[in-house]
This record gives sequence, structure tokens and C-alpha cells, in this order.
Amino acid sequence: MNILNELAGNRILISSVTAWIVAQVLKTIIDGAFNHSFDIGRMVGSGGMPSSHSATVCALVVSSGIRYGLGSFEFAVSFVLASVVMYDAIGVRRETGRQAHLLNMIVEQDWFKLNDKEVQEKLKEFVGHTPLQVLVGGLLGILTAVIVGMV
Repeated sequence: MNILNELAGNRILISSVTAWIVAQVLKTIIDGAFNHSFDIGRMVGSGGMPSSHSATVCALVVSSGIRYGLGSFEFAVSFVLASVVMYDAIGVRRETGRQAHLLNMIVEQDWFKLNDKEVQEKLKEFVGHTPLQVLVGGLLGILTAVIVGMV
């Protein structure tokens, strides 16, 4: 039980996980409103508004800064991690989603008469984020860390 008490008392972990959960719930609601349908898979899926990756790492950065100070090792590591995650979400993962979209369009046209089951399954297009999605996720993470830090 001591381990569970330690985890429950870890404000940095709590704020990061809370930011992820809030972002995923919001993402599911926003996706449902735009597509007029409910997809439970959005609760754990990547891509979309807001970026749960950005929310999580920004909550980590802010919580680390509040707890250990801006000159700490913990803040430095979490800041670098957040920078890499957010850059990757906008860059590499976003391009991966664009390529998946194009490949799905090609397969749907059946230009190559591909019959392989693996090729017939659609590639996942919601992988990365737009800069706005990353910004909103980051702001959500900052807000969550401040609220959790005040409780």
C-alpha cells in the first residue's frame, strides 16, 4: 500500500495524468461534435484537438518547475522532453498522417488491384497534430498543472 500512497501523493504524476485524461475526453467530445458520432477509440487514440501528448508533457514541465524550481535537473529534463514531443507531433507524426491519407486514397482507387488483406486495411491517419492542436494541448497542460498544484 505504501507504493499506492506514494503514487497518489505525487503531484507531478497526478497533474500529467490528469492533463492526459482531460485532453482525451475533450478530444472525444470535439470529434463527436464534428463527426456527429461517438467513437470510443478516440479516448486512447492519437491526433486531434487538443493534443494529449502536449497536455501531458506541458503539465509535467510546469509541475516540475513549481516543485523543484526552474534551475533544477527535473525541470530541465522535462522541458527538453516536452520540446521533443511537441516538435515531433507537429513534424514527423503530422507528415506520417498526411502520407497515410494519400496512401489510403490510392488504395481506395484500386489502381494497383491490390488484394492483400494488409493493404486493404486503412492506415491510421490521425497520428500527428496541427500547431493549433499542440498549442491548445500545451495550454491545457499548463492550466491543469497550476490547478493540481493549488489543490
